[in-house]
Amino acid sequence: MTSDGPRSICVFCASSRGRDERLLAAAHDFGWLLASRGQRLVYGGGRVGLMGALADGALAGGGEVVGVIPEAMVGRELAHEGITDLRVVESMHERKATMAELSDAFVALPGGLGTLEEFFEVLTWAQLGLHRKPCGLLNVSGYFDGLLTFADHAAAEGFVRREHREMMFVADTPVVLLDRMARHQPPVVEKWIDRAAT
Repeated sequence: MTSDGPRSICVFCASSRGRDERLLAAAHDFGWLLASRGQRLVYGGGRVGLMGALADGALAGGGEVVGVIPEAMVGRELAHEGITDLRVVESMHERKATMAELSDAFVALPGGLGTLEEFFEVLTWAQLGLHRKPCGLLNVSGYFDGLLTFADHAAAEGFVRREHREMMFVADTPVVLLDRMARHQPPVVEKWIDRAAT
C-alpha cells in the first residue's frame, strides 16, 4: 500500500484506439496519475490503442509499468518494449492470473469484450471470496452507463446480490475513483471455492 492506496493497480483496457479521442487521452492521463501517486501500473503489455496510451502516460510520469502479454499476441498487439518489466507468458489464462497476482486493485477503462471479460472475472473472484481487492470502473464520458444499467437490472431481478453490485466502484474522474478504492473496506464474503477450482 502507498499513502494513496493500493501499491499496484491492474488496469484492463482496449488495445484499439476507438473513435473518441477523449478516451485515448483519459487512458494516458490515468497512467500519469498512477505514476504521480507512486502506484505501479500492471496491464496487458501492448503499445497500441488505449493500452499504449496508458503505459506511455505512466512512463511519462516516471512510474513503474509491468506488462503481461501472451507470446502469441506479442506481434499482434505490438508488445511495448519500453516499459519497466515486460513479461511474456504462454496463454491468456496465465496472463490474467499473473496480472491478478501482481496487483492490489483492478480498474477497467473503456474497452471491448476482452476488457469486460477480464474485469468481470476478477469481480466474480471477489464475489466468491477468492480475493478482497477493490474493483473499479472509470466511467469516462459515460462509456459504461449501459453496463451499469444492466448491472442494476440484474440486481433488481435477483440475479446479482446488492452487496455484490456494490463491490463495483464507479466514478467519472480518476482521482475520485482511486480515492474511493483507497478507502475500500471489503465486505465479509464466505469463500465458496478455492482458487485452484477456478
